[in-house]
Amino acid sequence: MSYLVDFKDVSTVGLESSPVAEALAGLRANEARYFMNKYKYEFTVVPASESQESLDYVNRILIEERDNAFAAKPLETSRFQVENIQFTYVFYEDGLAINVMYTVDDSKKRAVGFKLSEGMEVPKELEEKFKFARQESKLAGTIRGFFCN
Repeated sequence: MSYLVDFKDVSTVGLESSPVAEALAGLRANEARYFMNKYKYEFTVVPASESQESLDYVNRILIEERDNAFAAKPLETSRFQVENIQFTYVFYEDGLAINVMYTVDDSKKRAVGFKLSEGMEVPKELEEKFKFARQESKLAGTIRGFFCN
């Protein structure tokens, strides 16, 4: 069942098992606010147990193109298109959020983004690979993120 993410009244629905549930909910709400403000798109998520195709897609890209895989449990996903950009998100129990985006006009060019919720450690899979930039968010506190093409 899908869940419309509310960025005005932040909720941990679907994220309760995360040790950083409040921060992860804020990160998810921050993404929802971004898409509403930029594209007028309502950001929805579905439980990972109901979205194996999205999980397989992101895992394939991470393994084949980024030589990476994550041990953390996926909790939710979101997959949608706005304008000519396809987005796929995975929110993990440890507080990690990954998104893969590409333009429909050229699906061979992709960007992968990693965002860490406030309070979570850098996953061992990302240690020493990336330097994370910090972003302050009223909804999510400090977000550490990195994008790679």
